[in-house]
Amino acid sequence: MTALTVPARPEEEDASLRPVPWRRMAGVTWRQHRFALTGVAALLGVLSVCLWLAGLRLHHASAAAAACRPAGSLACGGLAGTFNGMAGFLANGIILQVVPVLIGAFAGAPVLARELETGTYRYAWTQGFGRRRWALAKLVSLAVAVTAAAGLFSLLLSWYYQPYFAAGNQALGLSEITPFFPGLFDLHGVAFAAWTLAAFAIGALAGMLIRRVVPAIAATLAAYAGLAFAAGGLLREHYLAPLLTSSPNVPASAWVMSQWYTKGGKFAEGSPPLGLMNRFCTSLPPGPGKPSWGTFAQCLARHGYTQWTSYQPASRFWAFQWIESGWLLALSVLLIAAAVWLVRRRAA
Repeated sequence: MTALTVPARPEEEDASLRPVPWRRMAGVTWRQHRFALTGVAALLGVLSVCLWLAGLRLHHASAAAAACRPAGSLACGGLAGTFNGMAGFLANGIILQVVPVLIGAFAGAPVLARELETGTYRYAWTQGFGRRRWALAKLVSLAVAVTAAAGLFSLLLSWYYQPYFAAGNQALGLSEITPFFPGLFDLHGVAFAAWTLAAFAIGALAGMLIRRVVPAIAATLAAYAGLAFAAGGLLREHYLAPLLTSSPNVPASAWVMSQWYTKGGKFAEGSPPLGLMNRFCTSLPPGPGKPSWGTFAQCLARHGYTQWTSYQPASRFWAFQWIESGWLLALSVLLIAAAVWLVRRRAA
């Protein structure tokens, strides 16, 4: 019996088959993707500094306007005007809508696509870790990192926009800025982190399917945009059944879904009822202090018209946040699982 034919001892076979520890793969993942993670940290860090500096001025202006007495004086009007003028910063948050998809496109899409495009996956799959564990270690660790960073950033966003929501927005003329405002709803609370995770998962799956970095980035941008528009324009309003009221005094912080008028129990006209107002309410005084919609509703009520409003109260904000974050989390898990399954099916 020679050295080449001597059977290996069981303990030596077990040692050779023992998989590489997860912590070693975590180190490899960091070394391979440290530039992407550093880019995410730099992007969120720069935005955080800008928001913090602007937020200090915003909170100071809000406190000064709220404490000014008498409220109708010229000086108080100037302070309120200063506060109102800050509402357009970052286009009411709309500019920040691109942050999750940028993270998904440039941190998520290249994770698998670069390995497949360059062919380095053939070497990676022979290093005693296994392709399934290799994909899981990369995707899960990176997903947790970017989601945690986005969650911390959303805390700063919530702090920045708190003066608008706390003031009720009505007294300072900012009734359009509510917790359900389309440009703000998915920027604070838990939704921002959930959208960032979904963007990362979309990018990872696109990279696995397309196997090219640049096309995967483009596909991620397109898929995320479609999902965001579908959620904001079609899904979100159906999370919970809206409340219905005939009172003209709907809370300023509510999300108004629709309004219409009835007369004698039958539909008369939708909102705004310009034809009815021109016919019955022309005597109301025009000008800078023009009547509110509630005043017009009272005018039309004297002629037998009833205004109906379908709305979501601000008290449902967190319910909507958790519903949206829940289905985004489930979608992200499915997308990452699909990417891992495709990795297992991929021929080496």
